[in-house]
Parts: sequence; structure tokens; C-alpha cells
Amino acid sequence: MAQRSALIERIASVAGWRRATLGFLLGIAATLALPPVHLVPLIWVAFSGLALMLAGAATRRRAFWDGWWFGFGFFTTGLYWMSEAMLVDPLQFGWLIPFSLFGFPAFLGVFTGAAMVAAVALPGGRSPTGSPFAIAVTWVAAEWIRGHILTGFPWNLVGYVWTASTLSLQPASLIGVYGLCVLTVWLAASPVALLGPRRPALLLLGSGAAIVLGLATWSWLRLPSTPVAELPGVRFRLVQAAIDQKLKWQTDLREQIFARHLQLSSAAGAEAITHLVWPEAAVPFFLADDAPRRELVSRLVHGDGLVLAGIIRRETDPARPFAVWNSFIAIDAQGMARAVYDKHHLVPFGEYIPLRGLVDLIGLQKLVPGPIDFSPGPGPRTLALPGLPPVSPLICYEAIFPAEVVAAGARPGWLLTVTNDAWFGNSSGPYQHFQMARTRAVEHGLPLVRSANSGISGIVDPYGRVVARLGLGAAGVVDGGLPAALPETIYIHYGNGLALGLWLAALVCSLGVSRKPRTKRLRL
Repeated sequence: MAQRSALIERIASVAGWRRATLGFLLGIAATLALPPVHLVPLIWVAFSGLALMLAGAATRRRAFWDGWWFGFGFFTTGLYWMSEAMLVDPLQFGWLIPFSLFGFPAFLGVFTGAAMVAAVALPGGRSPTGSPFAIAVTWVAAEWIRGHILTGFPWNLVGYVWTASTLSLQPASLIGVYGLCVLTVWLAASPVALLGPRRPALLLLGSGAAIVLGLATWSWLRLPSTPVAELPGVRFRLVQAAIDQKLKWQTDLREQIFARHLQLSSAAGAEAITHLVWPEAAVPFFLADDAPRRELVSRLVHGDGLVLAGIIRRETDPARPFAVWNSFIAIDAQGMARAVYDKHHLVPFGEYIPLRGLVDLIGLQKLVPGPIDFSPGPGPRTLALPGLPPVSPLICYEAIFPAEVVAAGARPGWLLTVTNDAWFGNSSGPYQHFQMARTRAVEHGLPLVRSANSGISGIVDPYGRVVARLGLGAAGVVDGGLPAALPETIYIHYGNGLALGLWLAALVCSLGVSRKPRTKRLRL
């Protein structure tokens, strides 16, 4: 025990820039455990190290800075790809790179710093056996707040470490990504229990091992060894034109970009295709009210076939205020629009400027060209389309919000995502984005069809297995069928109820391990 206490004292004695560097490096280690690197063992290094730092944090102020530096390292390396978007037009937006590269992670670090203050404030927060529970409770609470406050940004939650394999991802159908977050932090910080009393440490590590073994067994039994049956009469072609974002809105290239999508759509094998999928804002003009071009698009399909395309849509009624939407449209073989969906969860500073009156004073513009903010749609929708099961369309990062994937009371038969990850170049962002969308398929037990302008396009079955895929930056098409949906998952039936139950259990354990054992009184 003396050697164990000495380790805590040694960590406690680290101060100044050395302590800040240690926290920053541990945050980087957590990032490297997540997609796309997936060095999973580093998750134990990261959170066990954080727990050791907190055990030696003499004050709440030090606990805050320990958490802040950890978060700063975590978010700086996990979100560096955001700066790629500024390089699309560096003359206008290049000055924002320091703010996106360091300023935004510094802001998000406040969440992790506050979480660690709350962790050490819990009765068991500084004890070796209580800190894994305390950190799990407060870290996940901070992630939930981050995912909801100011429209929310639940990007690369620690629970996505489970996307490292299809087998390990199956518990998402039970407890969702937030439940995975609770388990991740608790299990990853558990080794510090070895620095405390032996019996509680063995109990904690043994229970963790039992949970992992149980989940692994359940996942192995759940995941079939054979492919999921495909729906008859449905054959998709996903078009990935890989248009450089710097060229996307150049007026002299509009026809060339349109022709590129037509050419890929009608390439070899097109005769077997029933439904085409074009990515977000596929062509740089208003296709919904452009009858001649819409007629050219309609020639690509026959019978009940459809072209499912991401478009920019505008208000055409002169009696209404002018507005634009980031939308999805289904065009049939007669050139008619059979359904339209408008993106409801817009990207701040990308598709609209929050607090525009104030922001205009500094001359900041949104990244998407045009002076007008996009208007939000009414919310998630389930669309009925001919020749297909009902579908829930998702545009771009709408797929990262677990609670906003499908409309309440209208479960679809599949998920359709159209996106444009060309903004982020050959960075980790598109890979993270794909894994988050893949997790939604497992949570809901629904197949996912995803078309991106520049990676990653693919078809994912309801178990999260990638059936077909075209990599980042590659130009071409993905052809494949539509896997059948599974029955409603436990996660969908209970929502985040089981995740909340895990969170509450961790809170009770954090409080319980701090209680001193009662002494028995001898009776005469």
C-alpha cells in the first residue's frame, strides 16, 4: 500500500507546465483510441492517468485545470479537421484557423474541466475505488450537455471507441452511445482501483471483466455469421463525384459538375439500378424548380425508380419571404418530385449565423456561399416513397444526434444520409462522421445508405456491417441492395432509459464506496 500511495503522491507533486503537458498528452491518448486511429488500449492509459491526476489534485482549482488540459488535448487532436473548412476560401476565412484549431477546443475544455471539479466533489471522487465511477458520472454528464446546449455538438463521444469492430459495437442496440460512454469511462479508469484496498479493487475489476465478458457473449450470439437478406427489387447506386469544395460553386463549372453526376449515374451496370442516390447539395443550382435539368435526371431511372438527391431549394412563391433550404428530393421517372425533406438541424456558422446582428459587426460570414442563412425544416420525417420501405432522410451531421434520427411514432425501414465531407479534405473528420452514422444503424436496427460528395459512401446493414463502400476522396459509384431492417431494438424501445440507469448506478457506486464501514458494538 505504501508503494501505491507513493505513486499518487508522485503524480500529485507534478505541477506547472509538466502537469499541463501530462494532461494534454492523456487527452491525445483518448483521441487516438477513437476513430479513425482506434488504438483502443490507449483509452485505459488516458482515463486511468486522468483518475491518478485527480487523486492527487489538492484543490478543485487544480482538478479543473487537470480536466481542462485533458479536454484541450482531446478536442484539439479530435477536431483539428474543422480548420480544413477554412482553407476552402483562405483569403476570407483563413484568419479563423487559430480560433477553430485552438479556440473551440479551449471552450470545450471548460466542459471537461467542470466535470472533473464535480468528480472530486463527489464523496468517492478522490478514492482509487470511487474515482472510476465519479469520473464516469461527471464526464458523461458533460458529454450529454455538450451534445444538447447551443444546438448541441455530440461529436466523437468516447463511446465511439466501441466502433473498433462490428462485434464490439453491438451493445449500442441495448444502451445507445451514451450508455457506451458510461461503460467506457468507468472501465477505462478502473485500473486505478489497484492502488486502493485489495478487496474493493478485485470486486471492481472483477465486475468490469464480467460485464465485458457478458456483453461480448451477447454480441457474439446476436451477430449472425451470414449476410442480412436484401429486399427484392431494390438496387441502389450511390454516386460519389468527389468534387473539390473549392470548385463546387464556380458558375463556369456548373454544367460540368451536373454532367459528372449524370455520367457516373449511367456508367456500366446502370441497367440493373432501380434507385440512384446523389450526395448533399449535389449540383450547384436549384434543381427542384429547374424543369429541363430535372427531366434529364428523370431519364436515369425507369418504372418506380427514383433519383434521391441532396439539393439546395429556394422559395418560389413571390407572396412569401425569400428563403433557402438544404434539402433532399425524390425525383421519379416522370421528372416529378415525389417527396422533399428540409434539413432541420443546421450547422452554426456553416449554414447560418447565430446572433447575426452581433456577429455582423465583425464581418463574419457563414462558410457556405451566399449572404442568406439557410432556413431549418420542421424536424425529422419518415417519407413514403414508391418501390421502397419508408425512409428517414438525414442531411450531413444530423446523423450524429441519436435522438433526432427518426420521427417519433413513425419508425422507418431504413436510414438515408446524404452529406458533403469534401469540406474537410483527407482528415480524420469524414472517418469519424462515417462511424457515428454507422452507430445509428446499430442503435435503431436499421440499414443505412450513405452518399457523400467525397467519402465515405456506403451501405451498412442493421448490425453495423459495411456491405459496400467507396473510400474518402475516391470518385465513382457504389452499387448494392437494401438490407432488411431488424425488429425494434431494446435501445429504441427504452430510449436512453438504460443509459440513464447505468449512469445512476455509477453515481450510487461513487457515493457508496466512500461510506465508512460500521463498527459492531459488543453487547454484554
